[in-house]
Amino acid sequence: MKEKIIAAFEESISVKKQFIKDNIDTLIEVSKLLADAFNKGNKILLFGNGGSATDASHIAGEFVCKLKKDRPALPAIALNTDQAVLTAIANDYDFSDIFARQVKALSQEGDIVIAISTSGNSPNVLKAVDVAKKRKLKIIAFTGAKGEKFASKADYAFIVPSTNTQRIQEVHITIGHVICQMVEEILFESHRKK
Repeated sequence: MKEKIIAAFEESISVKKQFIKDNIDTLIEVSKLLADAFNKGNKILLFGNGGSATDASHIAGEFVCKLKKDRPALPAIALNTDQAVLTAIANDYDFSDIFARQVKALSQEGDIVIAISTSGNSPNVLKAVDVAKKRKLKIIAFTGAKGEKFASKADYAFIVPSTNTQRIQEVHITIGHVICQMVEEILFESHRKK
């Protein structure tokens, strides 16, 4: 059992090391993009299914509340959290519309979409990305090694170099934390405690 636990941690560390080696510049660019959007009064819409839904909610919570700094709230909405909206859309239209319809209803010019799919094959995520593209929103994709088709639809893509869902999700939440930290530092540097 010890060996399996150690192997899981070592695999997680290895995937994260490879990811950051390949994506540091994109992380910096996306952090600046989000900070600029917030500075202009825009918001982030995040969504995903299953574990990716909880990652979307978690990241939205970090922006709205705080990560490390006591600072003003930043507008971020996880589209997978409203049971009434999700079930109404799924029932009255189709489950593949649950995020797309919300993007239509809630997005405005200058907003940013963070779409999360470990496989890159989630029909409801892909449909919402297509709507976001038509509305000329910037799209940030979080996916895994098999999500290249999904990633190609985005302006910025974080492709985790793994096909193991657990490892992909571990990197996704790390990306969310790091981006939120960088946005806080960009926007609220003058409030840094010394």
